[in-house]
Amino acid sequence: MSQALKVLGGLSAETFLREYWQKKPLLVRNALPELVTLLEPSDIQELALEDHVTARLILQQGKAHDQWQTKSSPLKAKDFKKLPQYWTLLVQAVDQHSLELAEMWKKFSFIPQWRRDDIMVSYAPQGGSVGQHFDFYDVFLVQGHGERRWQLGQMCDANTPLVPNQPLKILPDMQVHFDEVLQPGDLLYVPPGLSHYGVAENECLTYSFGFRMPNVASMLDRVSDQFADNNAFKNPVVDVIRQNSTAIGEVSTLEFEHLKAQLIDALKNSTCFDAGIMQLMSEPKYPDNIPEADELELSDLLEVAEESYQLQVDPASRLLYQTKADQVTFWGNGEKTTVLLSESDVLKALADGETLALNSEILAHDSISSVLQFINDAVLMLIPPQDEEDIV
Repeated sequence: MSQALKVLGGLSAETFLREYWQKKPLLVRNALPELVTLLEPSDIQELALEDHVTARLILQQGKAHDQWQTKSSPLKAKDFKKLPQYWTLLVQAVDQHSLELAEMWKKFSFIPQWRRDDIMVSYAPQGGSVGQHFDFYDVFLVQGHGERRWQLGQMCDANTPLVPNQPLKILPDMQVHFDEVLQPGDLLYVPPGLSHYGVAENECLTYSFGFRMPNVASMLDRVSDQFADNNAFKNPVVDVIRQNSTAIGEVSTLEFEHLKAQLIDALKNSTCFDAGIMQLMSEPKYPDNIPEADELELSDLLEVAEESYQLQVDPASRLLYQTKADQVTFWGNGEKTTVLLSESDVLKALADGETLALNSEILAHDSISSVLQFINDAVLMLIPPQDEEDIV
């Protein structure tokens, strides 16, 4: 029997993915009480002023949906003076500044980590919002401090009309069919395209666990770069079986389909496709958040092996892998490393979200040179013993 998950209100992951994921919303009361006291409003306002932090200040003049202003990072303390009555602060990738918050991703381990975007935190005083809108990604909205009222409406797409001449993608109206106030710890899953509108009932923090898919344009762009750098694809394709024709200005259907088939065949059978997509998906969204790692030698790891250090993927980095035959190819922050399948268990465990003790067994493992390289590239991080202090 599939395990019932508290974060999904007792549903199994299989049931949620089959009946709700990218289909319909789900409200779960008291799903993540761990988040209620994790951060305070002052933490988010202070973080928004830090270097390399991506944040936006959303200002609403009155309650109308056509009077919005935005200011993006870098934000300064003066930006928070003389604010209107209704405003909202959005801080991106807070999980990359708080190890405790990054741990909360494990509550959603039924979704592959390559789908993760970041954890955004929204702070607003009473009445603050970002308007009626929709997104192209899956999001779990979890209430932390305070309360927020959420309304859900119709499904939208790229052709849905928006309020013109605004810095935000605001919907002119919503056909509300859901209207609930989220208390601290409550969770609301919103699938892509579903219109939603959240208004702070009082001073509140809302955590947005976002999951994205790459778009076709980005994938094609990245794959085309790989093909362009490969000399094997710079030779002309083989011509069709040529027949005499007097319509010399026409590109026939047969010729056109032949060219398309040649291109599709190259996409299917070349490693350029795999390399382009894996590079794209493993690249960090906020590279400035990756710390500059000290260059370590194996001897340095040996020195601290008995000091209870732990090893995990840095919250700002990404580590993905593909298994083919007897090899596993790892992609860390866009860079490739290949190891034998028989030597891959440590790196696979780390990529799968585990935290491992840095002990003699790991140091003697056949993949230790790759582990060390990922440490030096800041893909992996060493956590000192009993270091549970949150960075925020």
